[in-house]
This record gives sequence, structure tokens and C-alpha cells, in this order.
Amino acid sequence: MLIGYARVSTADQNPDHQIDALLRAGVERDNIHLDAASGAKASRPNLDLVLRLLREGDTLKVTRLDRLSRSVLHLVTLGAELRERGVGLHVIEQGIDTATMEGRAMFGMLSVLAELQRELIVANTNDGLAAARARGRVGGRRPRLTADQAALAQQLYDERDKTVQQIADLFGVPRSTVYGHLTTETVPRQPKKPRPDTPAGAA
Repeated sequence: MLIGYARVSTADQNPDHQIDALLRAGVERDNIHLDAASGAKASRPNLDLVLRLLREGDTLKVTRLDRLSRSVLHLVTLGAELRERGVGLHVIEQGIDTATMEGRAMFGMLSVLAELQRELIVANTNDGLAAARARGRVGGRRPRLTADQAALAQQLYDERDKTVQQIADLFGVPRSTVYGHLTTETVPRQPKKPRPDTPAGAA
């Protein structure tokens, strides 16, 4: 089965160009799913629906990579998930088709670049933390994450690679800082632990 996905950044934008391209690529209109959300927004309900609908042997079609993914890291993660499930990916306007050797090679290169980006962000973060410790910088204003660090934190959280506490430890910030940068739609709030001195069954 061919399943199409389209995205516009706002409800005011016209998705007809994407829909027409998907129709020409053989996707039936009933199998085209549209989100109106910015690329930075982690939660896109119709993309989530598409990923649930896809089965082994199906092909996901989009017009361009930026319609599907908000970052290279997210794209590679999604591409790897589709490959593991036996689902093809065809990016119409950019000529990427994972059913072909060339298309798989393109995703391989993206994967290398994404891993390099990830390692550089972590290395730069660790260097900055080491420099701050060397200068004895403690206390003061609550630390914030850079845009790259926030993107990596979201990626690690979405992939379930690390807990929020582990992500906070990686960047040397409180857990509340990490929560403040994660997309709220994807973050389940953790139940509060009972105080040790609270009697069982107490309100």
C-alpha cells in the first residue's frame, strides 16, 4: 500500500501542491494524511497515525524531506525505524527512494552526518561544562540549554535512549530545565514520590 504524508506550517498555508504530487505518485486520496504544524513541533497527530498504519511492504511517500522531519537526527531515526519494519520511503521531489541502492546510500550518508552532529553537540557541551567548573562557576541563574542541546535532549527523550534525569546529568542541569525544553505534548508527567514521613494511606 502507498501512504502519503503532507505537512504545512500553519492552517493558512495551502497543501494542494503536496497533495497533487502525492496523487501523481500513485497515492489514493483517502490514503493521504495532512498535518498543520511547524517542523519543530514534535507531536504531529497525523504523522503518528501514518506510522501506526504502515505495515511491512508498504511505502510512505512525501514530497520533500522537510515535510517529514524537523531535523536530520529525527529523519535518520525515522528512516531506521521504517527500514526495520520493512517499510519503504519515497521522497518525490528529491528523488530518494529506499527501494533503490542509491536511496539506501543517501540514508546511510545522512546517518553518518547525524551521528557526527550528535557527537559534536555532546563534546561541545562537555567542554563548556569543564570550562565552567575550572572557573569555579557555581550557583547563579538557573542554567538553560542551547538550541542544539535542546534538540539533542528532545531526540534522546523521543528515542527513549535516556531518562530525563540522565539527560539532565549529561548537560549538568536540573531535571526541571530539561522538562522546560521538551515539547509538552510528548512529556508524561512523572508521579510525585511520597514523602518518607508520610503515613501509608494518608491524604
